[in-house]
Amino acid sequence: MSANVRFHVRPGGALRGRLRVPGDKSISHRSIMLGALADGVTAVSGFLEGEDSLATLRAFRQMGVRIEGPVDGRVTIHGVGLRGLRPPAGPLDLGNSGTSMRLMAGLLAGQGFECTLVGDASLSRRPMRRVTDPLASMGARIEATERGTAPLRIHPVPGLTGIHYEMPVASAQVKSSLLLAGLYAQGETCVIEPAPTRDHTERMLAGFGYAVRRDGNRACVRGGGRLTGRAIDVPADISSAAFLLVGASIAPGSDLVLEHVGLNPTRTGVLAILRQMGADIVVTNERDVGGEPVGTCGPGCAAARDPHPRGPGAARDRRVPPRCSSRRPAPRARRC
Repeated sequence: MSANVRFHVRPGGALRGRLRVPGDKSISHRSIMLGALADGVTAVSGFLEGEDSLATLRAFRQMGVRIEGPVDGRVTIHGVGLRGLRPPAGPLDLGNSGTSMRLMAGLLAGQGFECTLVGDASLSRRPMRRVTDPLASMGARIEATERGTAPLRIHPVPGLTGIHYEMPVASAQVKSSLLLAGLYAQGETCVIEPAPTRDHTERMLAGFGYAVRRDGNRACVRGGGRLTGRAIDVPADISSAAFLLVGASIAPGSDLVLEHVGLNPTRTGVLAILRQMGADIVVTNERDVGGEPVGTCGPGCAAARDPHPRGPGAARDRRVPPRCSSRRPAPRARRC
């Protein structure tokens, strides 16, 4: 950027209207993965048509899953069951999506065929041992580079064995990868986390009818179950909604209503912090959709005060000055 570029910022008007922001990326990924492994048809609405989510979708098409769409956020997945994936003709290119690579490493560790996961230059520099090492403890055979990075070559093995794994560092991606591998393992696979992380995988597994045992900071699954296709309406992403919530909070006279916003307690810190700042945010129409809590956020907000305290459970998105927690402060959540 040229050194003489100037940006002029002027006050705008009030934010008014009613809208639904784009769908949650974490849940969009999982809707494709679990829908592909389910028996029957899964109809997804609100799917985020971003490059990361689309990389996951393309990978499952390469493994023989018939997927229609996306068209206006609607995707129809014709599930093949837990053992129905087919060997891809070539490497699965996951672009820049770390979520895709880490979760699929676990999901594919128990398949009966060899496959290779690749990504762009950035993804190929990210650490993968945090998933490949515990997967190896389950019996998986995954080759990475000497640095422990992609490409990941996943070899078929006679079988996986469930483990009880205490994560040294909280990570929803590692937890999800091991739980997905646990679907194919003998016995029980439990993951114990040192701090709360996003629990979208556990919630969606249960929504697809798979038994998940949760006890405090422990999440467990047993191999040998099945997933049943269902309808999924992906919640609107609260990280995207945060920009509008902040804007409505600082622009006097705003009257903004955001529909179908995801209210997962590991993600909703922005609401409590804005309330602590004096914003008048009301959540209505709270309900459970596929295991995920959603609701309508509005009306517009009173002018916010100094955003001094940062409460627990603040959203990971640091692009907005105020950060996050729910009416009941939620625990800090790691990215998923």
